[in-house]
Amino acid sequence: MREIFLGAFVGLDGVMQAPGAPEEDPSGGFESGGWVAGFGDQEIGPGLESWFAEPFDLLLGRNTYDIFAAHWPFAASSPDQPGFDEGEAAIARQFNSATKYVATHRVDDLPWANSVALGEDTVAAIRGLKQTEGPRLLVQGSCELLHLLLANGLLDQMHLLIFPLVFGRGKRLFDGSAQPSGFTLQHCVSTSNGVIMAQYVKAGGIPVGSFALKEPSEVELERRRKRDAFLR
Repeated sequence: MREIFLGAFVGLDGVMQAPGAPEEDPSGGFESGGWVAGFGDQEIGPGLESWFAEPFDLLLGRNTYDIFAAHWPFAASSPDQPGFDEGEAAIARQFNSATKYVATHRVDDLPWANSVALGEDTVAAIRGLKQTEGPRLLVQGSCELLHLLLANGLLDQMHLLIFPLVFGRGKRLFDGSAQPSGFTLQHCVSTSNGVIMAQYVKAGGIPVGSFALKEPSEVELERRRKRDAFLR
């Protein structure tokens, strides 16, 4: 069975839109694109190792697929090319060779090598894909697809780089549709400039309890009556 894991850059308010460049995704009037670049990569780089350390295929929404397909096949792959960066070249090699499973209605327009459309029933296709043999499935960006995965309990791990930024607007990691789930913190470190790198693994449901008095006070009982009347 294949696991699905998310590798994402997010702000403190959960916004994950356009971390790489201003023109990456300005939809909705988002004006802060390229916000990861201001933090450099000397400390952040090691935090990405968990994303790419094991073999993976990519699981992408259409918008992120188009962004990646316009970038990674054209990234400098050898030292004699302008703009060569070994770290980026290594990621480009992995992304270009990986199978790309894409949630899209434009099934005949997937120009990036090794791309496969998921089909009309995205959730059913992903459930079936999880049952196959193969490398784990890495989700990058793809907010709409990510929300679908969370709503159907299909996400197994979250590897997050949490930046000390509040955007106020933009596409968010959670949209209110996620299936209630518990996660275990597997690993967590922070950088000198305040980026938290955390790995979470799905761990079942949400444990609940109560700090209420064993015998509620008359004030509490009245509060509940008013609450229940309001909710009717």
